[in-house]
Amino acid sequence: MVKAAIKTPEGDAPNPIDRHVGRRVAERRQMLRYSQAQLAQAAGVTFQQIQKYERGANRIAASRLWEMADFLNVDLNYFFEGLGETDGVVRDARKAVTRLTMEIARLAPELSPRNQKLVLDLVRQLAEVPVEADADVEA
Repeated sequence: MVKAAIKTPEGDAPNPIDRHVGRRVAERRQMLRYSQAQLAQAAGVTFQQIQKYERGANRIAASRLWEMADFLNVDLNYFFEGLGETDGVVRDARKAVTRLTMEIARLAPELSPRNQKLVLDLVRQLAEVPVEADADVEA
């Protein structure tokens, strides 16, 4: 018996899992400050292909994902973390990973342990404050 392909509710739109994996590739690449061209060279594709992967427009073959994981120095599971929690869709925009949150995470290890604790306390307090529309802040 042949199973039919699973269709997404969006029709021809990118599959939520492909988008999630692509976002995770982009997050890790940016965290390590690699360009799309550098990742493309390591994976043996063009940087345009990396752009499509990161948007979720194209699926990443298992062998290529393996190469990317090796280059980005992560376990394959990294690309799928958080998928089950949101079913591939970020339901709360406040919890989405942005360039700002990645920059905060990237700079944190440069702080002294005492300052890391102070920043963590500050972030925890700010997380309890009701969210207001910040039109002047780009994510």
